[in-house]
Amino acid sequence: MIASRTTIIDASVAVKWVCAEEGSDRAAALLDGQALAAPGFWLVEAANALWRRAQRGELGSGEADERIAMLAEAPVRALDIADWVPDALKMACELHHPVYDCLYLAAAVRCRAQLVTADRRFHAVVNRHPSFGPRVALL
Repeated sequence: MIASRTTIIDASVAVKWVCAEEGSDRAAALLDGQALAAPGFWLVEAANALWRRAQRGELGSGEADERIAMLAEAPVRALDIADWVPDALKMACELHHPVYDCLYLAAAVRCRAQLVTADRRFHAVVNRHPSFGPRVALL
């Protein structure tokens, strides 16, 4: 189990650590001594976001490589979420939202932790749910 004061972050928050954009300062503040965790696939999702930026010409491939290397060193505990997939699927069906985002929510629920996301759409969907809403904060 994770420490009770751990915060779950999603890839939308982590990418802000290595790409200057709105909310990067708030994302960086989470790195200041706070225990962070995320489902084990967070780095893959962050790499995909960096790839999309490279495809749009916002980053060179070398820059994307450097930034994923920086994220790989970030103080984020990777959580094994294999047992939580059924929970995430149920949440996804209930919320009408993709399973991969709901895996972050499942981690927060299972770990009794707060999930911080920069994904406004995801936050809005979860925030309307009476049980899940209090678990998710918008960066």
